[in-house]
Amino acid sequence: MLMALCLAVGCGGETLNNRLDGYPESGAPCSSASALVGALETQIAAAGLVDSVTTWGYVLEHGEEAIFSRAWLTEHSSQTVDIQYFIFSMDNVGLIALDYLIQAADRGVKIRMLVDDIMLDVALADVALLNAHPNITIRIYNPTEGNGALQKIAHIAGDFKGFNQRMHNKAFIVDGRVAITGGRNVADEYFDYDQAYNFRDRDVLLVGAEVADVQATFDAFWEHPLAADIAPGEAGDAAAAAARTLYGKIHAYACDPENFWPEIKALIDSVPNAIPRIIEAGQLHRLESMAFVSDAPGKNTDDGFHGGGLSTEALTALVDAARTSLTIQSPYLILTEEGLSLFADAVARGVEVRILTNSLCSTDNLEAFNGYQRIRGDLLAAGVAVYEYRPDASIRRQLITAEKQKRADYVPVFGLHAKSMVIDHETVVIGTFNMDPRSANLNTECAAIMQSAAMAAQVEALMFEELAPENAWHTTADWNPDNEAGWSKQVRCWLRGVVPAAVL
Repeated sequence: MLMALCLAVGCGGETLNNRLDGYPESGAPCSSASALVGALETQIAAAGLVDSVTTWGYVLEHGEEAIFSRAWLTEHSSQTVDIQYFIFSMDNVGLIALDYLIQAADRGVKIRMLVDDIMLDVALADVALLNAHPNITIRIYNPTEGNGALQKIAHIAGDFKGFNQRMHNKAFIVDGRVAITGGRNVADEYFDYDQAYNFRDRDVLLVGAEVADVQATFDAFWEHPLAADIAPGEAGDAAAAAARTLYGKIHAYACDPENFWPEIKALIDSVPNAIPRIIEAGQLHRLESMAFVSDAPGKNTDDGFHGGGLSTEALTALVDAARTSLTIQSPYLILTEEGLSLFADAVARGVEVRILTNSLCSTDNLEAFNGYQRIRGDLLAAGVAVYEYRPDASIRRQLITAEKQKRADYVPVFGLHAKSMVIDHETVVIGTFNMDPRSANLNTECAAIMQSAAMAAQVEALMFEELAPENAWHTTADWNPDNEAGWSKQVRCWLRGVVPAAVL
């Protein structure tokens, strides 16, 4: 079981040079920055929307929009880019994102990257080469010394609880003035670029006063002892040449039109033109109030696996205070007795509770789905309306751009990954928190809690659309869609019953 856990999270080892074999070691720039992030604020100010105390939020529903927003902000940064992610994969999206970061660093922008160790999928020698750039600093959260399979097994066996305390926070902060947070990691499948399986996810872009709180949270993690510096690589001319070679190969990869379509570059370049249209459409929402809630690094200091953090307390309080309606999307739904009682009490006081989660067909995590199966009947008995996402949800064609469908000729399977809530048609939560014991007690999590009836109406309308029969199955006490997954996946899911619910 320990070996299976280790292999499930990945143990790194492949070098970037192997992945980039065949690309030249250097190349001419394929893009150039011509403005500052301040251009975004300037356009918002021109519409009379900026003051010293207001925060504005723009919901990033489409994967493509979410990635080119990050690209544009990086390209037009002037001082800093701070990045905090559970997963930063070196796949197509990851390599192109890395090229944008290296180009920003080359022109003097200070880059700080904090990534959790458990899903690190690249050789530590390459991380050291990236870290060797004078303007790039990388730290690894809760690392296993050596990062190999045997080291991870030893870490699991020797400190099971410590190994399972992961940093699940996600933040992307530019110049301390603009931030993106939400459910997306950095990998193809979070931005609709995987040709087999993609996540339906959600982020929010924030501009204004409360970005300072997102920045402060990043700084707290960055300075914590669990955020470990990368061991310095070899010094000297040879090491510097190896770093330049790697940067050149990454840049050549990103400049290849087969990897980075010209159509996507055009969308990135047109971001300034899109801002006035977004404002005019009423999709840049003035937040009446906003709180960025995050767990502290090292979250669970209690004995055992129970010890919730600030995010657990904040979301529990929101559910407990709901008066009329509660609409939730969570990819994983594993509730303790306390969680079941929380929702049962809400239903009893007249709150209409709807939850969309993954079906066995759409889930990427059989252990988590097995945990959901254990409480599904109790949740339905409590009066909660439960829906399970279809892997062939029709909304895929709405969320993936028509140009991509036309060029690539595919509409991949979708699984739910958005972690969102709308409470009483006026409060929106977009964050990283899954409805499971791992988020409650082990992983550090964060969430933007935003008060805006207009934003709530926008997000809830799409949530309701995703409950329609063409997008989700309505699960009842008499029927669930498990059989739609076929016997093989059902058996594999059943075998996951050996995993304790406390660590799912």
